[in-house]
Amino acid sequence: MSSTFYLSSHDWLNISFRLCIALLIGAIIGLEREAKRKPAGLRTHILVSLGSAIFTVIPLQIDGLQSSPDALSRVIQGIAAGVGFLGAGEIVSHSSQQSQQFEVKGLTSAAAIWVSAALGIAAGCGLWQLGLIGAVLTYLVLNVFKRLEKRQ
Repeated sequence: MSSTFYLSSHDWLNISFRLCIALLIGAIIGLEREAKRKPAGLRTHILVSLGSAIFTVIPLQIDGLQSSPDALSRVIQGIAAGVGFLGAGEIVSHSSQQSQQFEVKGLTSAAAIWVSAALGIAAGCGLWQLGLIGAVLTYLVLNVFKRLEKRQ
């Protein structure tokens, strides 16, 4: 891994930039979900993206990371699995609110939460261009593809 990913503990400007980008990414996706009146809206997506970025920045700041280069990989795996549980909760809460019949709802919201986490990881790694492009593409998918689905 390139040394440009690693942060010193006193590089507050770079750390703040990465976390603010993660916040912006979560807000882009969250505003779309909020506009559609989904339970997982603005605050949820911001917190998921920001939390993912924070978890990602932690191993990047640890001085002894060079002795354990796979630490970042383990953090990313943990975030992906943990956020999967948030998404599952979103799906289950929607499914159980209707009737006694089993119904799967909330998959798109769960996927949006998962993408928010992934883009937060990108921001935490300093890949802000990837994060912002991914957020814009996610916003487009949530809007454009919904309209295409309605036409069919």
